[in-house]
Amino acid sequence: MKWKDAFGSAMEELKAIRALLAPIGRLDDPTVGLTALHGELTQTRLKILETVQGGVTGLREENREVRRRQDRMISDLNETRGELRQLLELADALRPLAELQRPAEEPGDVTGLYPHTEPVPGPDPATGPTVPTAAQPPASPDTDSQGGTMEYSEHQAQPNPERGDRDDVLKQRIEAAYRGNSAPAAQAPPTAASPSGGGQEEDPRVTHGVLLLKAAGVASVDLVAHRDTWEWLTALAVDHDHFRTPPSVEDVKEGRVQTVLSGRSLIGLLIKLWDTRSTATPLEADWALATTAYNRIAAELTGVDGEGQTIRIVLDDGLPPESGA
Repeated sequence: MKWKDAFGSAMEELKAIRALLAPIGRLDDPTVGLTALHGELTQTRLKILETVQGGVTGLREENREVRRRQDRMISDLNETRGELRQLLELADALRPLAELQRPAEEPGDVTGLYPHTEPVPGPDPATGPTVPTAAQPPASPDTDSQGGTMEYSEHQAQPNPERGDRDDVLKQRIEAAYRGNSAPAAQAPPTAASPSGGGQEEDPRVTHGVLLLKAAGVASVDLVAHRDTWEWLTALAVDHDHFRTPPSVEDVKEGRVQTVLSGRSLIGLLIKLWDTRSTATPLEADWALATTAYNRIAAELTGVDGEGQTIRIVLDDGLPPESGA
């Protein structure tokens, strides 16, 4: 009968083992097992990702709004500075007229601006000829405070005719080059020649002026550049009176941005790039950026033929000019 006792003992041990393995068998239960745990982890992960993405989106919107407000503030400050500059120029233009009218409005003045003077005696042999008194303007109470006479103020208010002639000749040459004609050489005085001594076509000022005229005839241009390059261009041209920060700047892949500039803003940008390229130290970052950006814009504007095509300026040698960003 010993074998029956051994068999019964084995059965008892087997039941005990099954009882111990019962909780492990619940792992295959789809409601409380590993499958259910995996589903809960997946849902938790999705909720966390959704929360993080929502927060990041909100931060991006706030950052863009801050940038838009900053651009508007800079634009308003530039407009205010331009108005103040115009008022200052107007005040400078009106100051000589006010100085001329002040002596004429004094009471008791019936002879006009320069009263009649006594005849001047002949020259003294010992002292030489004397300066005629009639040639000197009358001394006014404002002479000492203004630091000179009225005649000196009138002389200071007159423009330089020689410089005006040079500017007129340069304008004629630029307009002639823009129309595709050569400027008449007879109209250009010797002082208006370029310092290099070359022909009119070689004058860089004429080429720059033609680019400005072409930019003035452009409604808008698409500009693609890296965000760092765009920030440098904005900081360079933002203090120009005609540059306007675009209302929107679109983020594209790999750190690039795309925006639209008006022809007026393009004129301001070209002028600032021209000045920076001329004044910056060679082999420096400002010189390299200004030269590359100016030449890239000039290359696109040179091919404009008035057919209404979209002008696309790409400051990225790794991006084809005609491909999308």
